Amino acid sequence: MGELLKISGPVVIAEKMTGAKMYDVVKVGKEKLIGEIIKLDNDKATIQVYEDTSGLVPGETVMNTELPLSVELGPGLLESIYDGIQRPLEAILAKSGNFISRGVVADALPRDKKWEFTPIVKKGDKVEQGDIIGEVQETEIIMHKIMVPYGMSGEITEIKKGKFTIEETVAKISDGKKKFEVQLMQKWEVRKPRPNSEKLVPNTPLVTGQRILDTFFPIAKGGAAAIPGPFGSGKTVTQQSLAKWSDAQIIVYIGCGERGNEMTEVLKEFPELIDPKSKKPMMQRTVLIANTSNMPVAAREASIYTGMTIAEYFRDMGYDVALMADSTSRWAEAMREISGRLEEMPGEEGYPTYLSRRLAEFYERAGRIVCVGAPERIGSVSAIGAVSPPGGDISEPVSQNTLRVTKVFWALDAKLAQRRH
Repeated sequence: MGELLKISGPVVIAEKMTGAKMYDVVKVGKEKLIGEIIKLDNDKATIQVYEDTSGLVPGETVMNTELPLSVELGPGLLESIYDGIQRPLEAILAKSGNFISRGVVADALPRDKKWEFTPIVKKGDKVEQGDIIGEVQETEIIMHKIMVPYGMSGEITEIKKGKFTIEETVAKISDGKKKFEVQLMQKWEVRKPRPNSEKLVPNTPLVTGQRILDTFFPIAKGGAAAIPGPFGSGKTVTQQSLAKWSDAQIIVYIGCGERGNEMTEVLKEFPELIDPKSKKPMMQRTVLIANTSNMPVAAREASIYTGMTIAEYFRDMGYDVALMADSTSRWAEAMREISGRLEEMPGEEGYPTYLSRRLAEFYERAGRIVCVGAPERIGSVSAIGAVSPPGGDISEPVSQNTLRVTKVFWALDAKLAQRRH
């Protein structure tokens, strides 16, 4: 149990944190605000707090969970709307009203709902990590495939069919020395890319549904695209159009530091949209992550990694996933603010010197891959990130470092947008 020593906006320093590790999740103060350790110096830990730190005082306690920032993966993800650290906004609304109270805790996936589990393996079968052992019909159009969690392998000693909550055991595996229990839910660290058997050349086009893009500036499934442009040029509209009409099977839409009215438009429109292929509601294959500009700045980074981890999970089932990040410039601005409070040496335009590495790490998690485990399947994550350069000047660091990594560059022009081009 540590104690707060210094508070500087979303960055706080705690002492007496012996034994803490980098990126451990901590609970700060009486209200147990969620934070993450980003720097260690002997027994002092520097923490970025994902909630408003107003009212914190030195001397308050800091509790280390000794766990990294992780997301819950399982049935119930689709049709959900989360904040940047995977708290469901509907559950928060029920607990604290229209505004998110500090320290509010809510389970990412519903604990009481029962899902119909159908096994596709039987007792005595040998299974490895990543193998699909059963299926859950999560929505009318998406079959959720239950995979053996990483680190488990052996012989199926018991497997059940029926209705289960995400915390109930559906299968037991033994490798002769250890016994493992498999639930419908698993957890994964957001900063750690999920493994794959082989990364393939992205040679299958992602049909965007926009003739101008498909004809002149196509993107492949598993590719990465950037949409730079000044305010009002149509970045968000382009991303929303791709989410609605592209031939991806799963959509993960991240509103990272965007204006609240834009995110409200997405939240209102998507439940009413009909999927052109299945004629069912669009939300049945969509996960929304809303981290608007008035939410704590540190949570912008978490929202990007949370969205990518969820996208990789559906990719591992063999689905083609399109991830929309709107906008990565807001994430870069959050990095700049945190870096300034850490008193790090600034790079170009005040951005941290590791800006290019962070952007590259994010976009490199996109790709078309051979999934781990049996049966053999191919999945993809296509990452499409909006960039908002001030004044539309794409020579600024975020645009240039994004251009270095992405292979598709859809630059938008405000004057053309104003002419309704």
